[in-house]
Amino acid sequence: MGTFGLLIPVAVATLRKRWLGFIGSFVALTLGVALIAAAGLLVSTSAGLENNDPSAPSLKKLLTFMAGMSGFVSLFVVASTFAFAVAGRRRETALLRAVGATPRQIRSLVLGEAVVVSLVASVCGALLGLGVAPLFARWLVSRGAAPEGFTVDAGAGPLLVAAAVEIVVAVLGAYAAARRAGRVRPVEALGDAAVDGRVMTLGRWLWAIGYLAVFATVLLLFTTMPAAMQHDPQLRDPQNMPVWSLLIDVMAIMAIALFAPLLVPPLVRLLTLPVPLASGAVGLLARQNALKAVRRTVSTATPMFLVIGLTGTVVGSTLTFGDARSLQSRAALNAQYVVEPTSGPTLPAAAVGALRALPGARTTTVRTTLLTGLDGGNSGSSGATSGTVSATAIDGDATTTWKLPTGAGSLDRLTGSTVAVSEGLARSNGWQVGDRLTASLADGAPATLTLVALVKTPLSLSEVLLPYAVVAGHLTGDPQPTAAYVSTRQGTAPEAAGAKVTPAAQWGSGDNDPRARSDWIAMIAILGPALLYALIAIVNTMMMSTGDRLRDFATLRLTGGNDRQVLSMVGVEAVLTAATATVLALLVTTGTQAATLMLINRRILDAGSPLTLGLPWPAIGAAAAAGLALALVSSLVPARLALRTRALDLAGSRQ
Repeated sequence: MGTFGLLIPVAVATLRKRWLGFIGSFVALTLGVALIAAAGLLVSTSAGLENNDPSAPSLKKLLTFMAGMSGFVSLFVVASTFAFAVAGRRRETALLRAVGATPRQIRSLVLGEAVVVSLVASVCGALLGLGVAPLFARWLVSRGAAPEGFTVDAGAGPLLVAAAVEIVVAVLGAYAAARRAGRVRPVEALGDAAVDGRVMTLGRWLWAIGYLAVFATVLLLFTTMPAAMQHDPQLRDPQNMPVWSLLIDVMAIMAIALFAPLLVPPLVRLLTLPVPLASGAVGLLARQNALKAVRRTVSTATPMFLVIGLTGTVVGSTLTFGDARSLQSRAALNAQYVVEPTSGPTLPAAAVGALRALPGARTTTVRTTLLTGLDGGNSGSSGATSGTVSATAIDGDATTTWKLPTGAGSLDRLTGSTVAVSEGLARSNGWQVGDRLTASLADGAPATLTLVALVKTPLSLSEVLLPYAVVAGHLTGDPQPTAAYVSTRQGTAPEAAGAKVTPAAQWGSGDNDPRARSDWIAMIAILGPALLYALIAIVNTMMMSTGDRLRDFATLRLTGGNDRQVLSMVGVEAVLTAATATVLALLVTTGTQAATLMLINRRILDAGSPLTLGLPWPAIGAAAAAGLALALVSSLVPARLALRTRALDLAGSRQ
């Protein structure tokens, strides 16, 4: 059976007597399993489904990135929480060592507790995930990000994967802390101070440097786009840049979070410079507690850092890419007005008819569709695009509607069974003007198209342009156009029922921009569940931290401190933790915004674009305020309840 098996009953007995000390770990793991399970169920049932809005992000891609972001946050929090729970039992571990427990027995006991807590929490989390997934599916349908009737099929696969992954992460986090706990000297049982030694372990150094290297490497690859990457449309297409930018941002956040033990002490000293000049001991105590118990400070600051950092980076990137798209799209537009639906993804048929009936007006409509297996093999080109690509079907005169730089051929020839593609797409596949490309249309019908132009397409258009006549009768869903571009002789704005008319100079700059709405829906879907989990983790870790300090409170009261001073110290520490997390978040947000601008200027806009580095201060301020409020409530309330107990009783309590 082995030492580990023999100590499982001991671990169960310990959990029964000290169950309050394991609630934080249980909550973190339960919610983490629920989050990943719900995301997994949504991803597994979204295969083959498309959004109601053809211009909206792919449902499969959206849910995949939501699952990735949720998994990233939950795994990080679970590992940190379990490690923090073990580290908080330093004195108890020293007592076990004093009565003869070996380091191996200490590790086995800790791992036994982690396994028991993980198994119970994973079952609860899987059941919770089954209930959460349908709620999120209904939200996606109500926002037009998923088709009507989209539901979640309950399957054991995603639940088992979520439970297995989180259990492994929890046990690994507990094991890393258990190794440190096993090295605790028995003499430390006589001390009460939670003074941390070396917090930046070799493993943490390697992971932190690794994530930083991945951040720099991926950023360099996407700004230079070597030939090997250009053959994959998912990597090359500028439309996908926001997605890859999010991946780069996550790498930076991971690196800063892992470097936190190195960054927190100097930040605390900087933020508390005025404290020695102030009267009273509360500020000095809070300062020294944060500096000496670095591991506790880092553990409590990490969820807050994730909330503020993720909010700043994701919101900042969304706004910056939206500004870049608007600038680029307006610069490429020749038409005077853009007409878009006021509700739903397509224009009403009556509105399209009214626009085309305008005397002396030039009207061009567009409709987004999909092509599968676009291939130039018949003309000796290097191959086919992988999978499915988006295409813009144009009904009208492209040359008078847009001013698109043309590298070869002419858009005047975009009639009949023809196609125009971006220069990047043509270069990556070896296509040339005159090549005959084959593809499958949205309904599976085959099509053979002659390549007539290589152009530079803005983000408002797909990399593939083709006449509407090619796809007429082969569209899935509503065949009506998604937008119209109109120019009139007198320059007067056209009118169309059920449609919004925007002058070209103002297009994309308002809050009612449907493309911006799609961006925000995608951002909320990707970021929302992870942020909610991180906000709950703030409360969880702060309550754990306060519960582990009952002896500290008792010592302060026995040496003359009153309840007000103890609560003031706890409040100052919460503020200091929030301030430290905010500074770290500002650091990572500034870096990721600079990386986003680099991507935009190299891949979307010309160098020297009017976009400048800026941070989303309202979003950062709201996230920081929410984190601070939760930190204060979740630390002061447990502390106030604990102070109702006599100091001598607290001093003798087990932690």
